[in-house]
Amino acid sequence: MHKYQLHIKTNISPEISERIMRIIRHRGFLLKKMNINVVNKFKNINFQLTVKSSKPIDFLVKQIKKLIDVLDIVILS
Repeated sequence: MHKYQLHIKTNISPEISERIMRIIRHRGFLLKKMNINVVNKFKNINFQLTVKSSKPIDFLVKQIKKLIDVLDIVILS
């Protein structure tokens, strides 16, 4: 299994964290660590996630990018 770190920048939305978690679960990834910071000045939420799976990370990133409130995703490792 591979471990991946992601940084996801989103608009502030009440359901965005639930949607991201659902995609992680449905795509067969395990969430190992999550850190969320709200930046009210820019009306953004920054997610730092560590996920684990034997599947390629692009499989997950492509699905998360489809969410309307997602502004950017960076694969850190």
